[in-house]
Amino acid sequence: MPDSPIKPDKGGTETLRLDKWLFFARFFKSRALAAQLCESGKLRLSGTNIDKAHAKLRVGDVLTFPQGRHIRVVKVLALATRRGPAPEAQALFEDLSPPAEQPPLPKPAARSSGSGRPTKHERRALMRLKSGER
Repeated sequence: MPDSPIKPDKGGTETLRLDKWLFFARFFKSRALAAQLCESGKLRLSGTNIDKAHAKLRVGDVLTFPQGRHIRVVKVLALATRRGPAPEAQALFEDLSPPAEQPPLPKPAARSSGSGRPTKHERRALMRLKSGER
């Protein structure tokens, strides 16, 4: 596989910068965002807190980090040499904790008639009343 952007595992000796891998695996839109997470101290690499973006990542390592409202736990299956398409990025890791489904959004609060600002319909009715139209 000389043309493949995914590096084959050679006994676990190859390493890649953590921020690069997070960017290549499409967890973040930019490498700068990935580096920011690494330096925030909120990322764990195989149980160890990481505070440097240049931490070395190997195949078989487990990453734990927050992404949005969820805590992601992923196992590194391969290292990459570039940020490729989504199917290629999904081959780089195994998701050990898929995100839970989000609960439905709450309904907007009911407003009793005549309280607060008038709605568009009420405002036009007031304009018709003031101008004498029916």
